[in-house]
Amino acid sequence: MTMECFRIDESGYTGFDLLNRDQRFQGAAAIAIGNDDAARLIKEHFPRLQASELKYGALSRRSGNYPRLLALLGDLLRDYKSVTYVCDKRFLLILMFCDYAVEPWYYERGHNFYEDGQNYAMASLLSKAGPALFGPPEFEAMLAAFQRAMKEKSAQALSDLVAAVRKTRWTQFPEALGPLARDAAPECLTAIATPGVTTDIAIVVLQSLISRMEVMSEGPYRVEHDQSKNLETYHDLLQRLIEHEDAIELRQTEIASFKFPLKLTEVAQVDSKTSPAVQLADVMIGAALEAANTLAGLKTGGLDPDALLPLYADNQFIHLIPDTDFEEQKRFRRGTQAAEVIDYFAANFARKP
Repeated sequence: MTMECFRIDESGYTGFDLLNRDQRFQGAAAIAIGNDDAARLIKEHFPRLQASELKYGALSRRSGNYPRLLALLGDLLRDYKSVTYVCDKRFLLILMFCDYAVEPWYYERGHNFYEDGQNYAMASLLSKAGPALFGPPEFEAMLAAFQRAMKEKSAQALSDLVAAVRKTRWTQFPEALGPLARDAAPECLTAIATPGVTTDIAIVVLQSLISRMEVMSEGPYRVEHDQSKNLETYHDLLQRLIEHEDAIELRQTEIASFKFPLKLTEVAQVDSKTSPAVQLADVMIGAALEAANTLAGLKTGGLDPDALLPLYADNQFIHLIPDTDFEEQKRFRRGTQAAEVIDYFAANFARKP
């Protein structure tokens, strides 16, 4: 019996830079489809395709392709196991600020900052109201300084971060910015300076994909992806996740948990030109990120999100964006082991300095 294979592709990856104005969103898609079925569907929906491979970016430039793209995506989402993940990178950076520049101060004082998703609530509030509370240029400068401090780990970068926080109107919300502005909290600066801790969120994306693939797969399965430079990072992380043999299960939300060892047993790089299935993963993530940019007002044209999003079942689409419905978030994340998840992945999968 042939082992089940998910084909994956990513889009929007900018490494440690989560403030890239041209690529606000990052994501990836995984679909369990064979190359024969994929080739048949491509030929069925795009019988006149002249290019050497199906690429969403090229197809979406012509409005005449929209009905065919929607029909193709409808077939994929109805008939094949799949998951698509999209995240707001700026929100992820703010969430990391809460995790490293705020939470250690609370931890030292005996408070569980992660209980019922308090970190998500604070990050959502900062994402929505931060510019108004602290001053738009000052808030953006603080985020840029935090991103640089996470990357460089130098005493100067850490000092610049504290200075940037103090230049904001931090007393408007001292619960968030007070640890650095008031105290220059050494526990927070130590967390930011931890070797291997980074703002590169490839591992966050993979955690989300894998949590769904593990549920969808009844037994061992494998992954194939394109040979692009960006996916080299994903490839290395996937290989390390596969090789991790500890027996542990960590709860993230009411619908997501992460359990080792994985059912995932193998990852391989392939040439997308020879893999129709990988090409379809490209179409899936391309459509999702275009819809995210359209809904955020960052793009016009392209597929209508109101036509695309209803095609997904609830368990086929995962998104991480600011959410100020705090009661719902509290319910959704009640009992989370977020602190343990962050500590475990930092200890076992952080980049080597």
